[in-house]
Amino acid sequence: MALGSCLGAEPSGAKPNIIFILTDDQGYGDISAHGNPVLKTPNFDRIHSESLRFTNWFNSPTCAPTRSALLTGRHEFRNGITHTILERERLDPKVTTLPQVLKGAGYHTGIFGKWHLGDEEAYQPGRRGFDEVFIHGGGGIGQSYPGSCGDAPGNRYFDPAILHNDTFEKTQGYCTDVFFNQAVKWMDSQRKAGPFFCWLATNAPHGPYIAKPEDAALYEGKGLGQDTEQFFGMIHNIDANLGRLLDTLKQWDIEKNTLLVLMNDNGGTAGVKVFNAGMHGAKGSPWLGGTRAFSFWRWPGTLQPAECKALTAHIDAFRTFASIAGVSLPDALLEQSAEGRNLMPLLKDPAAAWEDRHLFTHVGRWPKGTNPDDSKLNNCAVRNERYTLVREGARNPKAKKVDASWQLFDVINDPGQLTNIADQQPGVVAKLSAVYDEWWTSLKGQVSLNEDAVGPKINPFAEKYWKQFGGGPTEADLKRMDPAKAKTFEAGRKTAK
Repeated sequence: MALGSCLGAEPSGAKPNIIFILTDDQGYGDISAHGNPVLKTPNFDRIHSESLRFTNWFNSPTCAPTRSALLTGRHEFRNGITHTILERERLDPKVTTLPQVLKGAGYHTGIFGKWHLGDEEAYQPGRRGFDEVFIHGGGGIGQSYPGSCGDAPGNRYFDPAILHNDTFEKTQGYCTDVFFNQAVKWMDSQRKAGPFFCWLATNAPHGPYIAKPEDAALYEGKGLGQDTEQFFGMIHNIDANLGRLLDTLKQWDIEKNTLLVLMNDNGGTAGVKVFNAGMHGAKGSPWLGGTRAFSFWRWPGTLQPAECKALTAHIDAFRTFASIAGVSLPDALLEQSAEGRNLMPLLKDPAAAWEDRHLFTHVGRWPKGTNPDDSKLNNCAVRNERYTLVREGARNPKAKKVDASWQLFDVINDPGQLTNIADQQPGVVAKLSAVYDEWWTSLKGQVSLNEDAVGPKINPFAEKYWKQFGGGPTEADLKRMDPAKAKTFEAGRKTAK
């Protein structure tokens, strides 16, 4: 029976509240419902059981790239994002973002947690469609790199200083609790005023692996190693917060008018050695283990719990959320998001016809100042529904020849990518490699957008923090920086004293 006939309501144009939750560096296998033999995640499992689940969903291999694709409907390289630092994580200011589209449909928009698409003022989420902003800087709490990418100085997972709109707040508690609590507080203030869009992106369980002691204790003595104990403890804390959120939505009586989407941003990290759902590879690789993600869509009364095996990806979120909000995208935004698709047919019927497609992966991260074309065939992949063509490539992008060849895998019959069948299927290799070449050529003028960018002498978050609270960089801060940057910071620190 077509599932569409079981729907309680028509999802297109329904304008539900939308809560999008994105965890950081949690893998597809880091959920007990997916078979993890150690980790217990009862609330992830509950959402899993109550959701339409895209089981063949793919994101990018690392953090900022995935966020960029989700928010714009196109591959991150088209937005100038080829890394997670060095100004190469900055989202092209000319593109239109999902919260901008939803605001046009009457949504109130808020972001809580991780942004990681540019820390300079012009790139901040408040200028990209979010009404309410409650974020840390850089790619993680306490992270700081030369240039623009960095968090408030001295930040830790406990009691972090968080940028709330344009002012830092010194919070109390564990970071994940802080982000969920603030998001719930904001949603409470918005739920009677019209539909809201809440982007809740935790920095956990990204390293450094620091859990609440009581959460980490649940996994001690199991021979996992300290990193994995802490990592699983961090996921346990996210799971507890998910349970509280579900209870709150029920208490507010808005479950049936709220679409909750739960996703991880890229392949697994500290949990991979315990369980990787039979996949090869991890975060930062072009293998399935580096890009496959869970994608749960929970909307009681509208979406029937089921599995959808269609080939889907982060680039599909933009058009789908716009459709749910009743937005008819103009030609310019249809062109921007041309790589993505509207998932509405699958939301109505997970078994609906779904034309085969090509998805492209490239890890990026080539050394700054080098020609992207020199790294065209390094750590990349192209896939369709049945086959994945993978090339790990030369580790040195300046090498004159690539010291690896294309490897082909039938991922329907060999999801673990164990048997390279490139020699048996030369025609498939030729076809997919030609498609990849065509795609790479189409990136001209986009992939290089941030390659030559020069960052500021002082991290914007650090500068804003010191302006608000006084002080300057510590000796520890200076030691982490390259000598040229440290000299500038040292002068500022002495001036502040």
